[in-house]
Amino acid sequence: MPLKSSSAKSAAPPKLKERPAKKVKRDEALSQKVKPHRSSSPPPKAAGKTQTVTFDAKGKQREVAPAKIPAKEDAPKKTAKADNHASAAPSSSALPSSFKVVAGSYEKLLYGLQGSVSASSSSDELEWTLKPMFIFPAHVSSLKAVAASPEGGKWLATGSSDEIIKVWDLRRRREIGGLMQHEGSITHLVFPSRSHLLSASEDGTLCLFRARDWAVLRSLRGHKGRINSVAVHPSGKVALSVGKDRTLRMWDLMRGRGSASTKLGVEAELVRWSSTGSLLVVQYQKTLDIYSTDLDRLHTLTHTARIHDVKFVQRVGGDGEVLLVAGEDKNVTAYAIDSDPTVAPVPIAKFVGHGNRAKAIDTLRIALPLSTRPSTTILSSVSSDGTIYVYDLFALPPASSPSEGQKSLPDIQPVAAYDSKGTRLTCVTLADGDVAIDPSVAGEKRKREDEGEIVGEIPDEEWLSEQEEEEEEEEAEDE
Repeated sequence: MPLKSSSAKSAAPPKLKERPAKKVKRDEALSQKVKPHRSSSPPPKAAGKTQTVTFDAKGKQREVAPAKIPAKEDAPKKTAKADNHASAAPSSSALPSSFKVVAGSYEKLLYGLQGSVSASSSSDELEWTLKPMFIFPAHVSSLKAVAASPEGGKWLATGSSDEIIKVWDLRRRREIGGLMQHEGSITHLVFPSRSHLLSASEDGTLCLFRARDWAVLRSLRGHKGRINSVAVHPSGKVALSVGKDRTLRMWDLMRGRGSASTKLGVEAELVRWSSTGSLLVVQYQKTLDIYSTDLDRLHTLTHTARIHDVKFVQRVGGDGEVLLVAGEDKNVTAYAIDSDPTVAPVPIAKFVGHGNRAKAIDTLRIALPLSTRPSTTILSSVSSDGTIYVYDLFALPPASSPSEGQKSLPDIQPVAAYDSKGTRLTCVTLADGDVAIDPSVAGEKRKREDEGEIVGEIPDEEWLSEQEEEEEEEEAEDE
């Protein structure tokens, strides 16, 4: 099924080494279940029974042309929406007025925090709060990845060394079940849209799941060995992945197959698209390689310490973007991205406070209760010291700040904090809280979503799951 385009501008497709189109043999007897797992300490306010769904993952991939990164003018009018965590800024009237922070840890614990912001009665200053919603052991092994669905934050997915992806309903705070498609530790999770989940694993496969029934739409193979990271283009139509085999691979999410690959010469640990889709960054050790969509290497940056996470994000005012880099130096450093791609990014500020390595980061746009500043973008970071911090990106110095390029960077302090008392946190995601919209409209929308109809998206029948595709082929043969 095609995934809906965002309003982000997209450039020409990368000039990767194209793989000739050919028919791929059917996956052998892959079977899997969405199976409930009882946690020793379930999340509070649990309600209702967990659901069990069983299905096969056998299927056949079709012969298709190599994928292209779509240009803005070629984007179809009806496609699935891309993740608003990284895409262009939406209208402030549709932004959430609160947010949720969910973090995983080596100790198997999953932390859920409710974040809110209010205006001071005496001034235009903001008051930020973080309150625990739940803390419980979510897996039988350490958590390695966590992701929340965009545009409402209904679904939460967690991945672990136990090779299972667990799905949770964040609204009702209950477990839905476990996805057992992979045969290796889960390394990365991302929701390209609110109705699809993409996962990466040490077994060398990517899996695309449909949130309506958690069926496997495609199991994508191509990497030889562990996949370290996957990134979906803001259009939602293509994805890039890097792994132990030292290759960068491109995947066509419109048709559900790999389309091209290129050798990097090093084992990359992370790959990320810029918020506009015009740049991408590949990270290994302390090095950041920034590429254009033609895969021309524009810049190579050497950070001050080993890097653990990176993310592009638009400035609060929408004037350009920055690259956030979390590392062993206990900080999250912001690099200014110039509108001229030939100008190298320069560090402009540091988000400080952690007492140990900054392990993971995420960002989200939220609405503010101020007439002078109706919205902002928040950054959440987690550390091996057990702290969870929230920062306001409004505090970033302007692009023309004279501090750019100087050795001494301004320090930005957190606006809210939570201490897990020494838990070694590994991953974090930000989810939408409440959105200020008409209650009757919200109720009808939620009802349709709960019944499996995702509002504003192409029906999933246009892209069958592997099981449904197999059944259609068998029926055609019988006729």
